Amino acid sequence: MIRCFLGIDTSCYTTSVAVLTEAGELLTDSRKLLQVKPGSRGLAQSEMVFQHSRNLPQLFEDVFLHLQAEAGIAGIGVSAYPRPLPTSYMPAFLVGEGYAKVLAAMQKCKLKRISHQENHIGAGIWSAGGPFIEEFLAVHVSGGTTEVVHVIHKESMAVTLLGTSCDLHAGQFVDRVGVALGLPFPAGPHLEKLAAAGRQKKLVLPVAVQGLHVSFSGPETHVMRLIKQNADAAAVAAGVEVCIADSIYKMISAAVKQTQIFHVLLVGGVTSNTFIRQYITEKLTAEQVKLYCPQKQFSGDNAVGAAFFALTS
Repeated sequence: MIRCFLGIDTSCYTTSVAVLTEAGELLTDSRKLLQVKPGSRGLAQSEMVFQHSRNLPQLFEDVFLHLQAEAGIAGIGVSAYPRPLPTSYMPAFLVGEGYAKVLAAMQKCKLKRISHQENHIGAGIWSAGGPFIEEFLAVHVSGGTTEVVHVIHKESMAVTLLGTSCDLHAGQFVDRVGVALGLPFPAGPHLEKLAAAGRQKKLVLPVAVQGLHVSFSGPETHVMRLIKQNADAAAVAAGVEVCIADSIYKMISAAVKQTQIFHVLLVGGVTSNTFIRQYITEKLTAEQVKLYCPQKQFSGDNAVGAAFFALTS
């Protein structure tokens, strides 16, 4: 029998199921974006729960069609809450956790409950090929998180928050600007494409970083004023990319100086942006920092990290 490890993640905007072999090979990775009405900047939790409940049966059907007859589920990992804290809770994750509990009982296999943030870190380690060391820094930048964390990874994972956003998260900044520019939600890939045409005329936006903490509300106010003044959309998009890239770089640089840890893993949907990656990589390489970047498709929400933890725990 081929031993397989199933991962499930039901985040704010993506339903995901993935399967790894015992050797760590990805057998299947099925995802479905949640539907957001045009012009809207998000979904209510009740709508997320409804769409995840509708999506998961189809994703499981797709996954099990790809598995060979002799394959067996030896372990299941699931994102059960947003962050690795006792008070961390979000209804959307209950959908995936419920399916995981039922499947684990049916298969009589182990169940590994992790946080959505740990899922991102696990997927990052698996895809980037490291860091396979006990102690490193991770930077998680998405629509709901902008954090620099200290990670100790031994038999289990301990994640300690070092720095975060004081107001808007980087992904919220992108989505609010994108919607204001008439782009679909989530706006990340669309804003990245638009920004590519505005590199030479990018607008200079304020960067508000103090130590390990960042603020995007000021830059957002500045951008909205420019949009009302009919500023060039591509130049605005390019300016937003630079603002976010420089903000993340400065947070990482401060964390490295504080901890003297020079291995940094970059995860979260915002970090899949090619320009932001290149900007941060060039800056940190000059400071002798080893940056680990997963493949772009494993930076955003996915279930590979949950499968990875089911395999390795």
